[in-house]
Amino acid sequence: MRPDFPFRPAALPFFYGWVILAVSTLGIAMSIPGQTMGVSVFTDHLIAATGLSRLELSNAYLLGTLSSGLLLPYGGSLLDRLGARRLVVIVCAGLAATLVYLANADGIARGVANALGGIASSTTAWGVLALGFLFVRFTGQGMLTLLCRNLQAQWFERRRGLVSALSGPVVNFAFAGAPLLLSLWIARAGWRGAWTEMAIVVAVGMGGIGWLCFRDTPEECGLQPDGGPGRPKGPGTEAADTGAAPDDRGADFTRAEALRTGAFWLVALGIGNQAMVGTGITFHIVDIGAEAGLGEMASVAIFVPIAVVSATLGFAAGAAVDRYPIPRLVMVMMAGQMVMFAGIASFGDPVARWVAVASWGVASSFYGPLTVAALPAFFGRTHLGSIQGVLMMVLVIASALGPSALAVAKDLFGSYAPGLYALMALPAGVFLAAPAVRRPRRPGSVTS
Repeated sequence: MRPDFPFRPAALPFFYGWVILAVSTLGIAMSIPGQTMGVSVFTDHLIAATGLSRLELSNAYLLGTLSSGLLLPYGGSLLDRLGARRLVVIVCAGLAATLVYLANADGIARGVANALGGIASSTTAWGVLALGFLFVRFTGQGMLTLLCRNLQAQWFERRRGLVSALSGPVVNFAFAGAPLLLSLWIARAGWRGAWTEMAIVVAVGMGGIGWLCFRDTPEECGLQPDGGPGRPKGPGTEAADTGAAPDDRGADFTRAEALRTGAFWLVALGIGNQAMVGTGITFHIVDIGAEAGLGEMASVAIFVPIAVVSATLGFAAGAAVDRYPIPRLVMVMMAGQMVMFAGIASFGDPVARWVAVASWGVASSFYGPLTVAALPAFFGRTHLGSIQGVLMMVLVIASALGPSALAVAKDLFGSYAPGLYALMALPAGVFLAAPAVRRPRRPGSVTS
């Protein structure tokens, strides 16, 4: 696809990166059908239609999520080869087809059972849903989010933290409002109709907008990242402060080189911990509250102030990512996680609960900025898709394991508190390792 068709981004009177920011933020929001909060609204309808138990459905979802995570490194490599503009059309078409498939999952399962003969309909229903969950998670949560975040990192260098701080609150509010919106959609059109109509919106709406507005890099449009000169070079510059890779695209890291560095795993484990925190505690928050003597409304009410704290501090976190060494910021995020685990373990104490809210908000405020800015700062932009694909794999697998880890702890100890205290070891380990991480250098590079 020619970058000047159907219009030339360089001819606009403003930097086209701001358009990229807007449409990529929309793209992340449009991944909601593949996110947990987007699927969860349909679970009761799937249980009623297929006859599966909640545990069977949950296991199908877990298998689909884990499998989708393992595919994401290949999706990242595909992004590097095809570019975001081509791939967004393919991904949106795939997500739309999967939504139509899920809307007819019970009929497909019965058809498969009749064709094979002798196989229980519950077995085929489980397999049909596991396959559907694999593709809805891969295309929605995985690839659509990956290519949109990759675009933001390609078009901005010095302002990556600011860009993620601007995008983050919009995405957070979209995610927060999704369950209510989808519930109203189901009430109007039925669960099958809602998924089918959603497929049209994703394929025609987001696929069309992506094809029209996405551009893979500013350089292909005759522009520079941030709308001006690239990142400054030399001792004492911002690049040296943040650990950024050189501007020379030929000096950028390959995926294999990046995976051999401590810097990659510092970022991946730090952000992965946050993904595990978000899904694990959120999934069990009502039961955690009940254990502490709180009702459902009191338990779920913590998410509003957490979102407020996260959104408020997000701009400060974004600015910090643009100015300070990334390992230090990961340490701040890990400290917030450790305090949050301790606070949730004493959820019945009002003071501990508010400490948990504040520390969770602090940790969450760094999630978006570090996800967008850390890897291109360390490893450059040439192979960013394939490198971020591995990061997304870690995030997806962590988000799948979080609820299970806390459930196992509850079964073993009869309470969530021992599991929450045990999970503090994960951020503590990353916190202690962070000071030893240095800016990665490719083999043969000259040390400044």
